[in-house]
Amino acid sequence: MVLERGSGFGSSLRDLPRHIHGATAGNALIAWLFGVTGPLLIVLNSARLGNLPPATTVAWIFAIYFFTGIGSIVLSLYYRQPVALAYTIPGAVLVGTALGHLTFPEVVGAYLLTGLLVTVLGVTGVVKRVMAWLPTPIMMGMVAGVLMPFGVNAVKSLVQAPVLAGGTFAAFLAVSMFPPLAKKVPPVLVALVTGIILATWQGAAQWDQVTFALATPQLFAPQWSLSAALELVIPLAITVVVVQNGQGLAILQSMGFSGPTNALTVATGGLSILQAFFGGVSACIAGPMTAAIAGPTSGVREGRYATGVILGVAWLIFGLLAPVAATVAGVLPVALINLLGGLALLSALAAAFAEAFGQTLRLSALLSFLVTISGVTVLRIGAPFWGVVVGAAAALVLEREQFIAARRKAAA
Repeated sequence: MVLERGSGFGSSLRDLPRHIHGATAGNALIAWLFGVTGPLLIVLNSARLGNLPPATTVAWIFAIYFFTGIGSIVLSLYYRQPVALAYTIPGAVLVGTALGHLTFPEVVGAYLLTGLLVTVLGVTGVVKRVMAWLPTPIMMGMVAGVLMPFGVNAVKSLVQAPVLAGGTFAAFLAVSMFPPLAKKVPPVLVALVTGIILATWQGAAQWDQVTFALATPQLFAPQWSLSAALELVIPLAITVVVVQNGQGLAILQSMGFSGPTNALTVATGGLSILQAFFGGVSACIAGPMTAAIAGPTSGVREGRYATGVILGVAWLIFGLLAPVAATVAGVLPVALINLLGGLALLSALAAAFAEAFGQTLRLSALLSFLVTISGVTVLRIGAPFWGVVVGAAAALVLEREQFIAARRKAAA
C-alpha cells in the first residue's frame, strides 16, 4: 500500500512565518486549553484509580503530550494541513478501569499490541476502504453529536458564571458584529484575552497554584498478558481508528482538507507504539481540537496548518512540564474553558449539521447523531462508535436507495 504523499517540508517551513498570526495562535491556544483541562483530568483520575505512583503518572503525561506534539508538528508541516494529534480519551477511561486488576506493565503490553494493530490497518488500506464505504451524512451526524455537548456547555456557562462568561461572550459578539475587524482580530482570541482578564480580576484564576519543574521520562518494559490483550487491544484500536480518527478525518474533510486517511492512521499507530514504551495511552487524531484549529476562524485555508504546528509546540512544552500538569489544569475556571471551547467550535458544529442533514440520508444521520449524543457505552466502547454503527444499519435498511446512490457518487 502506497501512503498518501504530502506537500513536503520545504514550502511549509518557508511559508510558516507569514501564517503565524492572531487567528492561528488564538485557536491553537484554545485547542491547547481543551487538552490540558478536561482530558487531562481523565488521565489523572485513571492514574488514581490504578494507584499509580506519582513518577509513573508524570511519565504517562509526558508521553501523551510530548510525542503527539512532535507528531502534530511533523504531519501539519508535511501535509500542509492542521493536524491535531492527541491521546484517546475513551481509551484513558478504559485503562483506568483496567488498572484496577491489571499491572501497569501489562497495560503497556496492550498499548504496544494496539499500536501494531492500528499500523497494520493503515498500511493495508483497510481503514480508508471502511471510511469510504460510510456515507458522509452518517459520519457528520456522529461528529455533530460529539461537538454538541461543547456548545451546550458554553450556554450553561453563561448561567454558571454570568459576569465572567457573559463578559467574555460580549467581547466575542462585539468583534463578530464587524466582519472587517473580525478578519484582522479573531473574535475567539479577543474572548480568550477578555476571559483571562476577568477571571484574574475576580480572583477566579488560581495563578498561585502554578509551580515549575521538568519531567523525567521513564521507559517501561511491557509484560505480555492474554487477559490484558483481550480486554484492551480491540477496544483501544476501535477508539483510535473509528471513534477518534473518524471524527478528526471527517472534520478535516468538512473543512476542505484531503485528510490522508492511510498515512494518518499509520502515524497514530506508530506514535502509539513509541508512547507505549514511555507509559502513554494510544495516540489518535483529536476530533474537537481539530475542529478548533481547522475552521475558517483560523484564517485562510492554505495557512491553517500553522495552527497544527503551534498546537504541537504547545503540546511538546506541556509534556516537558508534566509535573506541573495537575496544577495548570485547575488555574482557569471550568465555566470559562467551556465557553471558550464552545465559541471555538461554532463554525465546525454548523458545518457538521449542514453536512449531516442535507438532502440525503437524513434519518440515518439523525440516528447517528442521537446515539452519539446519548453517551451510551456498550461492551466498553463509547457512543460515537455505536452512532456510526446504528446510522450505517439504518441507511442499509431504511434508506437503502439513498445509501446506494451515495456510494455510487463517492466512487465516481
